Amino acid sequence: MDRPKIGLALGSGGARGFAHIGVLKVLEEANIPIDFIAGSSMGSLVGVLYGAGQSTENLEKFAKLFRRKYYLDFTVPKMGFVAGKKVKELIHILAKGKNLEELSPPVRVVATDLLNGERVVFKDGPSAPAIRASISIPGIFVPEKWNGRLLVDGGVVDRVPVSVVREMGADITIAVDVSYFQEEPQISSIYDVILQTMDIMERELVRHREIDTDVMIRPMVRQASSIAFTNVEEYVRLGEDEARKHINLICEQIDKWKEKQSNGH
Repeated sequence: MDRPKIGLALGSGGARGFAHIGVLKVLEEANIPIDFIAGSSMGSLVGVLYGAGQSTENLEKFAKLFRRKYYLDFTVPKMGFVAGKKVKELIHILAKGKNLEELSPPVRVVATDLLNGERVVFKDGPSAPAIRASISIPGIFVPEKWNGRLLVDGGVVDRVPVSVVREMGADITIAVDVSYFQEEPQISSIYDVILQTMDIMERELVRHREIDTDVMIRPMVRQASSIAFTNVEEYVRLGEDEARKHINLICEQIDKWKEKQSNGH
């Protein structure tokens, strides 16, 4: 291959993950090929739907239609408020009923095993249960039962799964981190409590371990909580704006790789 294989790691961050659509849009416009995608939580949803053949235009339309009431099926809180059956059905339809191994580019989905704290990486099998596991924000979604495991949000163990795309064979990694810690937010519900707690955990993780990637894109959506599905156009635009600033750096990384290859031969 006369070019490097490029891996895209799409991070968790609730509604802020719609910024991933803007990033994909700009990479396409700039003719930057994506060979592998790995996603946590909302990053896995965007990655799988893209891999299933949904255009960025369709993803944007879907994002605009995506409102809380359409996908949250409330349940008596034993292990979570949301049963998640509706969202699983919706994902199955949007992913065109495809299995993970049928996606192009190949996509890996990251979830967390609640019982032993391990990272679980889905490589094959039906897309919908994998995503349903990956987006299961603890305390809000009922965990997904899978192969004797109890799975929750991938962001708990691996917020931006760069190591996963590297394991897939990426020579160059592009990470999209949509986390943002909002100080003094409006906290008025159990959702706000849980999501702010996760954002604090993420901030602490980042303090102690910077993400190791060739290119880091941080759209930094500031003014919204993780679950406010209202400013979708703004999220997408922020993703686009931030990705545009990094196109030159991505091209430089590609040129460097090519140079290394030609010198090595």
